[in-house]
Amino acid sequence: MRVPVASQPQNNAAAVAQSLKPISTAAPPPLCYEPTSVLDLRSPVSDKHPEVSSLPGGGGGGGGGDAEDGSAALQWDMLQTLDWDSIMKDLGLHDDSVPPFKLNPHVCPSDAFPPPPPLQHHHQHQHQHQHHLHLEQPGHFLPHDFALSDAYPNPLDSCADSPAGWNGLGPDFFDELIQAADCFDSSELQLAQMILARLNQRLRSPAGKPLQRAAFYFKEAFQSLLLLQSGSNRAPARLSSWPDIVQTIRAYKAFSGNSPISMFTHFTAIQALYESLDGSMLFHVVDFDIGFGGQYASFMKEIADRADSCKLQPPIVRITAVVPEEFAIETKLIRDNLSQYAHELKLRFDVEFVLFRAFEMLSFKSIRFVEGESLAVHLSPAILHRLGSARNVASFLGDVRRLNPSIVVFVDTEPWADAAGPASFKRSFLGCFEHYATMFESVEAATGGGDWARKIEAYLLRPRIAAAVEAAARRAAPPWREAFHGAGMRPVRLSQFADYQAECLLGKVQVRGFHVAKRQAELVLFWHDRALVATSAWRF
Repeated sequence: MRVPVASQPQNNAAAVAQSLKPISTAAPPPLCYEPTSVLDLRSPVSDKHPEVSSLPGGGGGGGGGDAEDGSAALQWDMLQTLDWDSIMKDLGLHDDSVPPFKLNPHVCPSDAFPPPPPLQHHHQHQHQHQHHLHLEQPGHFLPHDFALSDAYPNPLDSCADSPAGWNGLGPDFFDELIQAADCFDSSELQLAQMILARLNQRLRSPAGKPLQRAAFYFKEAFQSLLLLQSGSNRAPARLSSWPDIVQTIRAYKAFSGNSPISMFTHFTAIQALYESLDGSMLFHVVDFDIGFGGQYASFMKEIADRADSCKLQPPIVRITAVVPEEFAIETKLIRDNLSQYAHELKLRFDVEFVLFRAFEMLSFKSIRFVEGESLAVHLSPAILHRLGSARNVASFLGDVRRLNPSIVVFVDTEPWADAAGPASFKRSFLGCFEHYATMFESVEAATGGGDWARKIEAYLLRPRIAAAVEAAARRAAPPWREAFHGAGMRPVRLSQFADYQAECLLGKVQVRGFHVAKRQAELVLFWHDRALVATSAWRF
């Protein structure tokens, strides 16, 4: 099944249909080009739009085009992706002033930070760049007009499973959240509702410090969970409204342009996908967490540049995204913008969408595969939560194994959730709270606070909190590492180029507190000593 969205023009559809015929799997000519990196970081070059930085191909490089003629331009503050400004103009809505990407010309001139190396396959980079660049903590890149607040204490440092560990951290609403979580574990739902109702008097709105704002959204998510547990029917999923989508896009632009979190998430995953191409002429990504899809613009640009340099026919790129039922409008935006950009790159490209509901019924039979294609799978905790039980997760991973993908990329956006053994709701809830309180604090530091921090929290982080709290209540899915190893998966180390790109990214953001580290085979982004997101690659 596909989301019912407007079809592409007939000539494009015919071209895509022609391109997706089964092709020969004969070995392609050897690679002769080392493409530029998806993180070819540049300083802003336009006084007219200070929040936009150019990337290769943005002008005469054979793909980006000029933003003024309506073509899709690669924009730094949108992960070098989609022309959302044009989208909102088409909707009759002018974008607010997005806070510019933070650069301190007095400390870090554009030529002071070396550009990252090109994307490479593993067999290529083994013969060069043997050293690993250790980037210093980016505190000295802190903008001169920005004062970083002191880091908040970790609520779980001394609490173990006792509410007493939160004493002295501020208002007593932390104790009440823990008491409500205890009541949930003991099935005293009415008492939990009474505690949260009392808490409403002190947490009336998402105001105050980041920790307090996070507490408001967790209180809100907890109340919604209790309504479901008490027998209230879940409201049917509704399509996103245009105003909500526009506000979400604006928040996403501000988040991507000022915090490294989303850029780290996307670029580390795209790097792993790119390295798994290995000369394939038909490449298919099954993506269970596509977001706005903009990360694939960089992926396609690299493929097109490599093919152009080698004077070869570029490979066919196929993306199948498994999406929630209410995602229909977003799918049209993703399809139209990625298809337009692929057309500009002269790249044979197709994107399809499958509803979660259809996938749950049919598994991978709901997805179209083409003979001879090289397959990659992109996962996140969201799909594991959706599957629910350990049995369903094991069955899902068994189906993935039978597809024999060249790579499985897992982006762990819930680093608190993979503790060994079953966890109580309270432990999961507190770990989730700690994570998002850290996220709120890092957003505050990266944006300087104010309206943009609130929009990011309301439109991007609030839905994630609601989903995470509901997942904590189910406690059905096993820890993902345990499930992966049980399915016969083994980790694959990310390349040195992924490390280097991530470090360059942090040097560009210039906000004290972020750093990257390796943890076994994972590449992890930290805020101070708290893991925010981790990317890993796996094979069967």
